[in-house]
Amino acid sequence: MAVDEAELSRAASGVVAWCVAHDFFLDERDARWGYNRVLECVGAYGPTYPGLPGEIAVGEVDGLLDTLSEVAVENGVVEDTATGRDRVRTRVMGALMSRPSDVAENFYGLESVDGSEAATDWFYQLCCDADYVKRAAIARNLAWTSPTPWGDLEITVNKSKPEKDPRDIAASGRASVGEAYPACQLCVENEGYSGRPASSPNGPHPARQNLRIVPITLGGEPWGLQYSPYAYFGEHCIVMSEVHRPMHVDRENVARLLEFVERFPHYFVGSNADLPIVGGSILSHDHFQGGRHSFPMMRAEVVERFSLTGYPHVEAGVVRWPLSVVRLRSKDTHELVDAAAHVLDAWRGWSDPSVGVFAETDDVRHNTVTPICHHDGDAFVLDLTLRCNVTTPEHPLGVFHPHEGLWHIKKENIGLIEVMGMAILPPRLEPELGAVIDHLLAGDEAALDADPLTTAHAAWAREVASAHPELCGENAHEIIRGEVGQVFGRVLEDAGVFKWDEEGRAAQRRFVESL
Repeated sequence: MAVDEAELSRAASGVVAWCVAHDFFLDERDARWGYNRVLECVGAYGPTYPGLPGEIAVGEVDGLLDTLSEVAVENGVVEDTATGRDRVRTRVMGALMSRPSDVAENFYGLESVDGSEAATDWFYQLCCDADYVKRAAIARNLAWTSPTPWGDLEITVNKSKPEKDPRDIAASGRASVGEAYPACQLCVENEGYSGRPASSPNGPHPARQNLRIVPITLGGEPWGLQYSPYAYFGEHCIVMSEVHRPMHVDRENVARLLEFVERFPHYFVGSNADLPIVGGSILSHDHFQGGRHSFPMMRAEVVERFSLTGYPHVEAGVVRWPLSVVRLRSKDTHELVDAAAHVLDAWRGWSDPSVGVFAETDDVRHNTVTPICHHDGDAFVLDLTLRCNVTTPEHPLGVFHPHEGLWHIKKENIGLIEVMGMAILPPRLEPELGAVIDHLLAGDEAALDADPLTTAHAAWAREVASAHPELCGENAHEIIRGEVGQVFGRVLEDAGVFKWDEEGRAAQRRFVESL
């Protein structure tokens, strides 16, 4: 669809007006300059600057950026793909934003005068206004809570991240592979990077001109604070080392978690486990995730308390949670770090064949933790989730990983966010569960096996129908969503190394006694 000059003029001046109206973008005196920068970004040489329009609403700016991306495609600036259009949106906003050094100085100024919460409030709003945090895309996610034996679990069907364009996939297949820059999507070198199409020699990489990173110091080293473009919860932030090095869970990084929460007590922060299967999706770069959200695990109760010899100022206990969590709590951060290191060292060397836990096999280490820290208003709370990535012929993807019968809902790794009780489920579930509902309401259970959308769900769907004879058009979506929550609860139970049966309780007590 061709964009005429009037549409281009409205889009370019509208985006400039949006930036003038929002803190730390353009001064009104720079509006004409900003308009010309936008034209440059989309490969246009006119039309004449029309002046600033009236107020631009949040929903409008997204459409204006879409129009500008279409102009760039028409002018051959980028390829006609979803990623090409996204690079234009990012280029436009990056051209109109303040420089990283100015953003950092404003952050530090707010922090010194009004505190860290005021600083992160401002910084997060800036990242939203700059279209780095993709609010419109995030709003497409499906989300609900499900009552389970473990409390109300949070379920998200992730529809925000753009699907790969078939043309990008084809171009990527033709690209050669070389040494990439930036080395990964978490490197600080991403700040201001223009991105790459799938056809580039080093493969695709998202544009990051509108990314701003606030430098912070953790453990005496330079790290950075940024926000996730596709957030799963409030103020979903990423904290990453300036050095591109593998993730590691150890005393050093546990101390960094506590140091971060000392500075930003309104945020939680945690690290994915540092081993495959039980770790996150990016193990190549040392980083944490955090934000402003109270997760179900944080609200879970301690049901068995115990003392740690040598750490008198640390409260310790076992959390009633499907995964196996040791909770440490103290006002003394130094003693808390020492206690956490003690638990981690003990777990790394712990084997209990009676419940399938092996510290190592064939010199391959299996045990680690997912550490998560927050401040409860009175003291620091450090949850150490015990993880083990051992595999068997029966469970080749992991013994303490979602078992095969649950893969129709969740097959991917159980990372930091899901450990805490928020499911991140694949977008395929929206049409698949919709088809399940249609077949159940039609009373056509045979179609569950025949329909490619529902084949994987057929056995589960029959169980749901049997358990809910009241299922009808009015309650079907609520029932299916509730049953998805039950499956997620079982997913977390599979990931727990010490089950909540007699054998599992005895095994966990043996480990606790060893501490």
